[in-house]
Amino acid sequence: MAETLGNKQVSLLSLTHLGRFFSKARVVCFLMVLTLTFLIMASYNLTWDKKRLPFTTSPDQVRPGVVQSNTAAALVSSQNNLIDMKQLVEIINSKLEYTPRKVPNEKDVIEMDSHLFSVIPRHFLPGVKSPCWYEEISSERSTDPYRNNHYCPGSPTRKTLCDKMRPNFHKHLQHRDGKLFRLRCLPYFYIIGQPKCGTTDLYSRLKMHPEVQSSNIKEPHWWTRTHFGFRRFKDEFSDIFPVEDYLDLFDVAAQHIQEEMNRSSSGDHHITQFVTGEHIPSTMWDNRAWSYVHRDRKETEPSFLTQDFIHALQPGAKLIVILRDPVERLYSHYIFSRSGKKSVEDFHQRVIECVQMFQSCLSERSLRSCVYNRSLFRAMPMRLSGGLYVVFLLDWLTVFHRDQILVLRLEDYAADKRATLQKAFDFLGLSPLSVELEEEVMKNHVANSRGVKDKKVGPMLPATRDLLREFHQPFNRKLASVLDDSAFLWSYP
Repeated sequence: MAETLGNKQVSLLSLTHLGRFFSKARVVCFLMVLTLTFLIMASYNLTWDKKRLPFTTSPDQVRPGVVQSNTAAALVSSQNNLIDMKQLVEIINSKLEYTPRKVPNEKDVIEMDSHLFSVIPRHFLPGVKSPCWYEEISSERSTDPYRNNHYCPGSPTRKTLCDKMRPNFHKHLQHRDGKLFRLRCLPYFYIIGQPKCGTTDLYSRLKMHPEVQSSNIKEPHWWTRTHFGFRRFKDEFSDIFPVEDYLDLFDVAAQHIQEEMNRSSSGDHHITQFVTGEHIPSTMWDNRAWSYVHRDRKETEPSFLTQDFIHALQPGAKLIVILRDPVERLYSHYIFSRSGKKSVEDFHQRVIECVQMFQSCLSERSLRSCVYNRSLFRAMPMRLSGGLYVVFLLDWLTVFHRDQILVLRLEDYAADKRATLQKAFDFLGLSPLSVELEEEVMKNHVANSRGVKDKKVGPMLPATRDLLREFHQPFNRKLASVLDDSAFLWSYP
């Protein structure tokens, strides 16, 4: 009896110990799962659409060449929490030596948007500097040509502009063989980039030249967004803006060109010198729409880029790019776009996140794939890729000749606007300005300058600047080599 009872006691004790064992096992398993979860978070899955990730790095923890990262993956050893900048730079240098993109066949480009190429002819009017042509218009549409234009109801300002365009429209219609024709024009030149590099100010002064005609609406984003049904990528898909809506924006410019053509035909013989222009600083880099529209494609790099379509229509187009030190560009964009509280510490934190995400992408993908990756772009708290100028420029150079692209520096423009503007005037083949008008152009108010409140944020932290300079240096070296101009090194030590 006692023996039996003893056996039962032993069995109960065994069961108790076994229960405790499994309880501990469950705890261990839970901790292992929790650790694994943190590790996955730290791997920066590029399909995330989060705007922020939980980094808490202090600027004081950054050492030259190595960036300390206190992430949610705190269970990982401190060695794994370090970004070795020297190693990252070596990876960037190795991936910068890539084969140029394969340019799609022109037939494939046309098939991608057959309507676009059915509306715009392959040849333009002789004797007119801008790419213009006559298009037949029905009498029904001529009664209110802007009734269905998607740009007009965009804002009260745009609606007013469209209302002002209506009265003059009928005055400029051409009557031939019982049909009505209107003059259509595309931009002769495009300012394609980059954001926060002085494009707005440059364009505002270029427009003061009497031979430059601009679109009626600032930054329509047709080539990169509204063409595909996006106004802003944080919004949902909306109506696709047909190319006719985009061409309407140049009606006033076309009317001025037509008046000049009429004067020429009446005896004042000369080539119509008016040039149409467009300023959209995102055209150079923004190809996010392709990943939305062609989700079924398996390519990690975009097969078609904006420049493919512009070149197919206008192989002689002129392009203007103005760049600045990418380190300062990123900080300027942060100050401009950050709606909440701005601080140098917050900027530093975001820089760390961006660099880590970019490094994570490079470990699995090509450089171009990371630069054009939509998911990475959305996950990053700032537009770090916007300063990787050489990647975008090389892609534009796959279809346009080097002499068709004028590349300027904001630093030169700020130091000597007169000389930089003269470069742009010469590039566009514009007539010299009178002394009076030149002075008026120089006195024009500086556009998009930083406000007093933003200036109070102060300069970025030295640790942040050092990190960004080290990150951008390989790209700047490649850019300086492509342009054969050491000024684009931005004199980093």
